[in-house]
Amino acid sequence: MTKSSKHILLSLDAMGGDKGPDMVIEGASIALRENPNLRFLVYGDERKIKPLFKKYPTLENVAQIFHTTEKVNSHDKPSVALRQSRNSSMRLAINAVSTGLAQGVVSAGNTGAYMAMGKIFLKMIDGIDRPAIVSPFPTKTKPCVMLDLGANVVCDEHHLCQFAVMGKVYAQEFLDIKNPTVGLLNVGEEEQKGNDAIQNAAQLLKKAKKTLRFEGFVEGNDITTGKVDVIVTDGFTGNVALKAIEGVIGFTMGILKSVFTSSIFSKIGYLLAMRAFKRHTAQINPKKYNGAMLIGLRGIAIKSHGGADAVAFSNAIHAAAKFASHDMNKKIEKNIAQLHKELG
Repeated sequence: MTKSSKHILLSLDAMGGDKGPDMVIEGASIALRENPNLRFLVYGDERKIKPLFKKYPTLENVAQIFHTTEKVNSHDKPSVALRQSRNSSMRLAINAVSTGLAQGVVSAGNTGAYMAMGKIFLKMIDGIDRPAIVSPFPTKTKPCVMLDLGANVVCDEHHLCQFAVMGKVYAQEFLDIKNPTVGLLNVGEEEQKGNDAIQNAAQLLKKAKKTLRFEGFVEGNDITTGKVDVIVTDGFTGNVALKAIEGVIGFTMGILKSVFTSSIFSKIGYLLAMRAFKRHTAQINPKKYNGAMLIGLRGIAIKSHGGADAVAFSNAIHAAAKFASHDMNKKIEKNIAQLHKELG
């Protein structure tokens, strides 16, 4: 495997996801074609991975296989995975980042196990209590950022404030938004609505005027309007919102497909509108936004959707590569210190 100072070296959990390792290796091949500076450490069953390298020969000179037959299953509890999966493809891929061998890790495997291993072996950024899952979302105007998308089912006001800071930095680094606006997801915009954690977090964020541009509460139907740049919520609500949006997109695309194929006239209409239709549907394609970050960890860890295909996984790889060139941790620490200073 060739190396250079300009190359970005990532570790891949080849056995994670519903379609690994086929999807992982094909995704790496697609990502390499789009970014020749990528290099890979691939962890998994060599007997299954090596034949795929023959299928995608461009990988042979830029990737190294580390053989292990162990993997974390999708139904494994995080505590079980931590105790019994020391030589799993997921654990070894994470270890590559913790030891400084790789600049980031990408996995489509068990989210709970991935989060637990990341927190223990990559450690937390100073001032952050819990990592969160963060990802961009398409909106009517421009992408926004939302967190937490499933890492923390129950959160208090301090966790939500930390998420707000991390979301702000993520939006700055990933979406190039200079001074992003932040909103708290709630059941209404009125100040009296919401549970204690939401209410208390809002009061704290209102005081942090030097750290954040807090815009108050936003509702579920604001997620895709682009009303704010960063939407903050607990992991339970965030994950439900994520799956609901993905479901609506899939449902809508299915309806449109059936409409455009229902008759000869609708097929003609599709041909006339095809270019504009493809352009707009590409903006909301979930594959484009695959690759959520486990933000708050000292190392770069990207979580791909478990059901991702190769194109979606390649986008997760690109996300890891982009963050490998950004020093987000110092910026998060600086903003957290500013937050604590403002809140006393």
